[in-house]
Amino acid sequence: MIYYFIGIKGSGMSSLAQIMHDLGYKVTGSDKPDHFFTEVGLIEKNIPFHEFNPDMITKDMIIVQGNAFNDEHPEVKKAHELGLKIFTYQEMIAEITNDTKLVAVCGCHGKTTTTTMMKTVLEPFGVNYLIGDGTGFAKKGNEYFALEACEYKRHFLAYNPYYTIVTNIELDHTDYYKDLDDVMDAFTEFVSKTRKAVIMCGDDINNRKIKTDKPVYYYGFSENNDVVVKNISHDEETTKADVYIKGELYDTYTFPFVGDHLLLNVLGVITVCYLENLPKDEVKKQVRKIEHAKRRFIEEKFRNNILIDDYAHHPTEVKVTIEAARKKYPDREIVALFKAHTRSRVQYFHKEFADALNLADKAFVLDIGEDRKENGYDGVSCMDIIKDLKNGEYISLEEVDKLLPYKDTNAVLLFMSSKDIYVLENKYKEIASK
Repeated sequence: MIYYFIGIKGSGMSSLAQIMHDLGYKVTGSDKPDHFFTEVGLIEKNIPFHEFNPDMITKDMIIVQGNAFNDEHPEVKKAHELGLKIFTYQEMIAEITNDTKLVAVCGCHGKTTTTTMMKTVLEPFGVNYLIGDGTGFAKKGNEYFALEACEYKRHFLAYNPYYTIVTNIELDHTDYYKDLDDVMDAFTEFVSKTRKAVIMCGDDINNRKIKTDKPVYYYGFSENNDVVVKNISHDEETTKADVYIKGELYDTYTFPFVGDHLLLNVLGVITVCYLENLPKDEVKKQVRKIEHAKRRFIEEKFRNNILIDDYAHHPTEVKVTIEAARKKYPDREIVALFKAHTRSRVQYFHKEFADALNLADKAFVLDIGEDRKENGYDGVSCMDIIKDLKNGEYISLEEVDKLLPYKDTNAVLLFMSSKDIYVLENKYKEIASK
């Protein structure tokens, strides 16, 4: 049988397709012709894909239907006509993870980064992983499975985690969730499915509100956590800190990054290693190998400037990204460039976006992209954010010359978006190179 992925370039779908390929299944799929960074892994593994075409759907296929596509999609309709077995993305993940020690990383922010850290640290112990940046790997017989588990439309409820890591809980996906209580209900239900232990950032006020009869380990900076990071120092590239567990010094680490939010993420990973009683020296060695996930604070030196590409698309993520840049480069001007991709998020959080962007010395905001079809938000625009900026303005791809004043000013330019902000970055580099 052939597993046919409808929407194979989706960040999670690409990862899943690569995993199925690694496990020995025949995999193919379809998507839009537009280039997307997640197709790189597919090409490297020689997984064939093509533009949407219902004529490619045949009787010898099992369908994996991307969550972005409903039953009216031509390929989905063809699959129903042929009576094919159809899995949703999350149903397919459940099929291949139920017999593993599944470490499900959930939360409104930090999922991708934490899952990337988890796969690096668990690598010597045999880990498969699916990360929402288009990265996926599997080998038959591996004991662990690190999974980025998304709360959108309660998709994560399909999984049965051995460990659940909850990074934080906030209101997001306002096109689906009614309010914060609705979000809390979803996370509470997911936590209840945990088989071994729940690991939560105890510094997050909403995490502390979760009620569960499962064993819980809290991590963070505050002394009331089970796992606490102390004695923190850093230079431009690394952070050194002690980790205490249940009041006892567990180990001293040198982390290859700077940023409080990254310290919190790695504490969740270390807690899993502690609970699994993994060799501390091996864990410490792997911690030093941690790298940023794709499109998460990816730095590039360009002329005299630092360019940073980041997936930040929620006000909290924008805030911590700017704060991390400020902490790492305290003597440089911080220039934020932001593009939102859902009108519903801008309508609900426009003031919070402005507050976060105001942490930069200068902010530029692009038009809202069309991440998915949304009804009822026709009056929402990027100007809803811009009007509350202290030192900010609109920019379009045709106005990249607005960035020329930052050509050689020793600045940090932060390009933040969940999608195609790299187009603006590339145009900037092109004109600034002349």
